[in-house]
Amino acid sequence: MANKLVAVFLMCIVVATALNVHTAEAAIDEQFKACFNTCHSECKDGGLGTNFCEMRCDSDCSAKEVAGASSIVLGLA
Repeated sequence: MANKLVAVFLMCIVVATALNVHTAEAAIDEQFKACFNTCHSECKDGGLGTNFCEMRCDSDCSAKEVAGASSIVLGLA
């Protein structure tokens, strides 16, 4: 009986964690999309090519995403 109770408790923790991670990823995805769309529009308006703009904006927005995540982990945000 105790083993079943522990198993149910652990499953509840796993489900709660999965839901929390999914919510956090959705917020990060929205921030990345906003960054990428703004960057890509400005780049294309500057007369640069689509492939160049996609590569540059992906790199820039990914770097901002990592910098933001690392500041959260370090407690700087």
